[in-house]
Amino acid sequence: MTIIELFLLAAALAMDAFAIAVCIGLAAGKFRIKNAIIVGLYFGVFQGLMPLIGFFAGNVFAERVAAFDHWIAFVLLTILGMKMIVGSLRKCDDSNELGKKASLGVTVMFPLAVATSIDALAAGVSFAFLQVDIVPAVVLIGAVTFVASALGVKIGSVVEGRFRSKAEFAGGVVLVVLAVRALIVSL
Repeated sequence: MTIIELFLLAAALAMDAFAIAVCIGLAAGKFRIKNAIIVGLYFGVFQGLMPLIGFFAGNVFAERVAAFDHWIAFVLLTILGMKMIVGSLRKCDDSNELGKKASLGVTVMFPLAVATSIDALAAGVSFAFLQVDIVPAVVLIGAVTFVASALGVKIGSVVEGRFRSKAEFAGGVVLVVLAVRALIVSL
């Protein structure tokens, strides 16, 4: 996987965290840099750790499925992409788990960080099959997610959430394109 493909994947994986960060910014109202850093750290750390966990889990059984590993990567990335595309059709509103006022406590942020990084876990499994150099991958994914999430809080505090669905849709499309490319390259 080239650095450009890895960056595109990192950006696509960051879109769900970005969308939630925009919602947090909307709920919080006034922008505070501290809030943007907290949200960025939660999402960035989890988005970086989950592919690492998925990579090691994938390596455990990678040798057994080497003959059809490209199909597994294709299916996982396609499912993730389609999940994001479908998720882009949902609306961000104040009735979500953030409630009327944004909370950045562990009881809110931890489950959100885990939920938004499940797709990164699955991507990590596909990294094992694609033989991706995992250290630069997780660092890039974590860094891109940190920046996207911090910007999401800022954007959410200043504008309405009208761009959330477009960003998540674009992220889903990128994942599906990368899935198709993984399949084509291996055939």
